[in-house]
Amino acid sequence: MPIAIGTKAPDFNLKTATADGLKDVKLSDNFGKKKTLILFFPLAFTGVCTQEMCDVSAGLGDYSGLNAAVYGISVDSPFAQAAWAKQNKIGVTLLSDLDKKVAAAYGVIFHGLAGIGDTSARAAFVIGTDGVVKYAEQTATPKDLPNFVAIKAAIAK
Repeated sequence: MPIAIGTKAPDFNLKTATADGLKDVKLSDNFGKKKTLILFFPLAFTGVCTQEMCDVSAGLGDYSGLNAAVYGISVDSPFAQAAWAKQNKIGVTLLSDLDKKVAAAYGVIFHGLAGIGDTSARAAFVIGTDGVVKYAEQTATPKDLPNFVAIKAAIAK
């Protein structure tokens, strides 16, 4: 079960692949500055995940206009994420939770996806500038997308 609205968001420091190599991204660096949308997704190179990240990439301006950073988090390596992003023109900052610690901290581990192992569930969290969860959603199945209308409303508050 995902962590509750009103909870202090678990901080993290995850890797993202850039043209200059691996870079650390720390959630708390946004505190006091901007809101954060965290989108957990099961696996790169899969249909629904590709659709979700491409759709969000196409609307990144909407989120930056609301003073929000957007991070996609999966259990893939940062190198696989970078190849997937390049292939699909994904502009969302993708973060690697290879050891699944962040997904566990947010309560969104999906056990036994397609019989291949544990991944993160598809989930969305809006974190306020104060570091507190303002919106939390885990979809019923990995095939379902989060409610982006509700997410944008939560960011706009």
